[in-house]
Amino acid sequence: MIRHGGTTCLAETPEIYGAEHLLTRRAASPAVAEKLLQRIAWWQDYAERGNAELNNNPSHGNKAGGLTTILEKSLGAVAKGGTSRLNAVYEYAEKIREPGFVFMDTPGYDPVAVTGQVAGGCNIICFTTGRGSVSGFKPAPSLKLSTNTPMFERMSEDMDINCGTVVTGDETVEQAGERIFQIILDTASGKKTASETFDYGDNEFVPWQVGAVM
Repeated sequence: MIRHGGTTCLAETPEIYGAEHLLTRRAASPAVAEKLLQRIAWWQDYAERGNAELNNNPSHGNKAGGLTTILEKSLGAVAKGGTSRLNAVYEYAEKIREPGFVFMDTPGYDPVAVTGQVAGGCNIICFTTGRGSVSGFKPAPSLKLSTNTPMFERMSEDMDINCGTVVTGDETVEQAGERIFQIILDTASGKKTASETFDYGDNEFVPWQVGAVM
């Protein structure tokens, strides 16, 4: 995407906790790296104020899928960010201005995270799911990438892309990436996603509410 002039935005700060060094080492400048570390520090304080901790993030579904710690989950989350230089770090819903690979500070809760990304200017969402989330994230077209073939076959009407072919050895990562890239281009050119076909996404506009809610 970036090699062809696009911009990609990774999000969900609690999801990268413990693996942030893999992003800071790719930062375009010390200031970009420092901004990411500042957001991590803010989240540590935010969790403490709520009598919580970032170390206990994996959900029941994550644990059922084999994850045991947030560090394991974070390594997978950072891997989604590819290998390109990290050009900027944005706060929640801040307008994205830098081209290339950037990061947005958001909660780990998917609807809140993607609402911030869309508000910042993201116009196609690529959402990986292992258990079958059917979120639509209006108004941006949302492609659901299934991480395993059994779930894709079980929910084929709701999923857009099967990435389980990499696990089974039917495709290399590079081949799957080329296929995903072409589907992103098709979507940008007007081809409807599964969520758009079924008119999903009205309930996925969820702004981040910080602090007490009365």
